[in-house]
Amino acid sequence: MLIDIKNKIDEEPIKELFSYSVFPDPENTEIEIAAYKADSNLELLGYEEANDIIGIVGYAMHKDNHIEIKHLAVDPESRGNGYGRGIILELIELKQPAVIHAVTDEDAIDFYRNVGFTVTSLGVKQPGVELFQCSYEVEMDEE
Repeated sequence: MLIDIKNKIDEEPIKELFSYSVFPDPENTEIEIAAYKADSNLELLGYEEANDIIGIVGYAMHKDNHIEIKHLAVDPESRGNGYGRGIILELIELKQPAVIHAVTDEDAIDFYRNVGFTVTSLGVKQPGVELFQCSYEVEMDEE
């Protein structure tokens, strides 16, 4: 279940989990945390299971009904069990966006492809790091 954890971003377990999603340098974690504190448009949700936060998703909801995922991470011991996909699916159900975008490095593109995102290279944007635009058009069920 996704819960709002923005007010807990300074707690060590949350900060450590958040740091897994900061690239290319985990030392940028404090800079990214400061951005969440300063920007009311940035949201941070945690995936809670058995009273533990095992995953996070940080995002901005834009006026044209699209979500820009800024940070997505799952605790290393819980990876490979579908939690990342579950976080995205629950976020879609919760916010009902038309489109979801994320920019990531090569390490995460297989994850995004497996969820159903279209992946496009943005080229080398940072020294030695190729970045990719991942996009997912949400098809909402009509009732």
